[in-house]
Amino acid sequence: MAAGALMLAGSPSVGQEPNSQSLDDLIPDSAVENAEAWATDSAPPAPDAAEEDAVQPDEPMAELPQLSVEWPDDLDLPPIETLEPDDDIRFADSNLPLLPEIPDAALETIGDNLVLAFAGDETGFAQREEFVSRFRTLSTIADLSNGDENIAQLAARARADQDLLSELLRIYGYYDAQVVRTVGGLSPGEEQADQNPVVRFDIVPGQRYRFGAIDLGDLGTAPDAESLRGIFEIQTGDPLSSDAIVEEQLDLDTALGEGGYPFAEIDEPDLLIDHRETRGDLTLPVRPNGKYAFGEVVSSDPDFLSGKHIGSIARFEQGDIYQRSLELDLRRAVTATGLVSSVSVTPREVTPPTETEPGVVAMDVKMTKAPLRTIAGAIGYGSEEGFRLQASWEHRNFFPPEGALKFRGILGTQEQLAGITFRKNNFGGRDKILTLDAFASTIDSDAFDARTVAFVANYERTSNLLFQKPLSWSVGFEAIATGERPPTVNGVVPPRETFFVGALPVSALLDTTDDLLDPTEGFRFGGRLSPEISSNNGVQSFYLRGQVDASYYQAINDRVVMAGRARFGAILGTDLDNIAPSRRLYAGGGSSVRGYGFQQIGPTDALGDPSGGRSLVEFSLEARIKTGFLDGAVSVVPFVDAGSVSTSTTPGFDDIKIGVGMGVRYDTGFGPIRVDVGVPLNPGPNDNPVAVYVSLGQAF
Repeated sequence: MAAGALMLAGSPSVGQEPNSQSLDDLIPDSAVENAEAWATDSAPPAPDAAEEDAVQPDEPMAELPQLSVEWPDDLDLPPIETLEPDDDIRFADSNLPLLPEIPDAALETIGDNLVLAFAGDETGFAQREEFVSRFRTLSTIADLSNGDENIAQLAARARADQDLLSELLRIYGYYDAQVVRTVGGLSPGEEQADQNPVVRFDIVPGQRYRFGAIDLGDLGTAPDAESLRGIFEIQTGDPLSSDAIVEEQLDLDTALGEGGYPFAEIDEPDLLIDHRETRGDLTLPVRPNGKYAFGEVVSSDPDFLSGKHIGSIARFEQGDIYQRSLELDLRRAVTATGLVSSVSVTPREVTPPTETEPGVVAMDVKMTKAPLRTIAGAIGYGSEEGFRLQASWEHRNFFPPEGALKFRGILGTQEQLAGITFRKNNFGGRDKILTLDAFASTIDSDAFDARTVAFVANYERTSNLLFQKPLSWSVGFEAIATGERPPTVNGVVPPRETFFVGALPVSALLDTTDDLLDPTEGFRFGGRLSPEISSNNGVQSFYLRGQVDASYYQAINDRVVMAGRARFGAILGTDLDNIAPSRRLYAGGGSSVRGYGFQQIGPTDALGDPSGGRSLVEFSLEARIKTGFLDGAVSVVPFVDAGSVSTSTTPGFDDIKIGVGMGVRYDTGFGPIRVDVGVPLNPGPNDNPVAVYVSLGQAF
């Protein structure tokens, strides 16, 4: 056995050359002698002392020591992540080149680890710029890249991006395109920290397919089929594009909706690809279902809002060809009344179309009433003006349809008022409002003390939250009786004068801003003229009050909006003494020149109290800067204001007042809450060092 074991140990292994050493050299002499003795049945020579200590084969083996291994009950080892072999992973020093020689113009680098290589002439793929931009937006690698990816992560993301590229190529009509991905950038044995792995896609667009047969279903049955077919601009032979199919389907749907087809239907398109002919046959099932004209408007609740009234605010007349946009506009108009919580407008066939005449559809308006009574309140404060608490109760459909009745009151440090208002929305036409207002008020300011009773009528076309109009206007009538006097000084009460004033104010506003309450772009330009007649102690005066307001808004970036405002006003035709103090011009306060008291800027009387003027000029500039506080709902607003009032009919700049400060805005979702702190730079003797203003909405 010993000899056999030795022979195995010396045997050559498969694929090796045999050892040139002979067996005589490998076998010791003592082994040969023992073998000869065993062969002749003679006893082997007695072992010497050294051999006695050696292992004796015939003796039983000694018992093994008691061995044990303690295993933990629950061995929590991290899972082993296996990496499947991937032919796409190539190394920089391998025989396969990482980046073949391709002109730089045909390479598009996206980020630090993504390259698109367009094979062939770089001008052969006409949509390349748009294609790359689209891929950049949707790429998994570009979206998840953070600079710490390993090569295995990039390989997995590259598979997803390869599918994305193939899908995008098919969208552009390249159905035989080839996309080869290569992931590499690391040499064997190098650490990722030393080199950044790169994913490269070699793109061979191939031949672009073209549209074959075009089947638009029953479109040919429409009375104006020829013009509708012209709207759908895809023709046989055009380059195939899935985007074009979507775009032209939308254009055709819009044309049907605007051309008198309220019941038109278009099913999903079907594209049959013929790889042999390199074309795609398009089937778009279109069913026009007849052409119609508008009929009457039918209300689901005639006592609440009659069909006649709703029809009066529609932008169509009976007999007009149906337009889907006008149907949607009517729905918005009913919503804008504020009287409904939900509304639907549905065309219903009344008369079917004939070969020569369109049919007729009635517009069924179904409404759900909203709560009609509203209690509202507002509170404001100015350090120079004091507190102002305003409350109102309103029933918005007290006189159907859309006749509102409102009671309102004001309690303030300087003003108290009680009034009743009637308002008729959509009176005489869409978005036109008639307002009749009667009120009694007292005003006790630093400029004058007035006890007034007034009746005001106004007819206007104005913007609302749903319909911001580029042009608004108003005409009105005012009849005012007011008893006024200068403010009491040191307990001395000056005599009160009574003025009877009649006015016919008109105004107009041009508005190009992007938001009614918090604009970021555009401008507003408005003017107001009010010819007035005044009677005081038998002296009658006729004069003209005029005012021009302009404001401009410009977004610098996503966080900063610059806003500027200018105002010019004048009273022409009479002396200052013939004008009631409440009808004169003043400046100063939270909506005028911040930092100064309400109506504190301008001429003063012998006691130093404001006496008003016949002309004014105001300027404001502020930056509305969004912060990251409360998810961007808080903005800070540094501002500078300036203004002047003169007793002449032309504004003066000799005694202009300037105020600066800082404001904070909190966006409530329906309008900002404003807190402004202003400081007068050239205060007068009666001006405080700091003024604070709190109100709802921007300063302008």
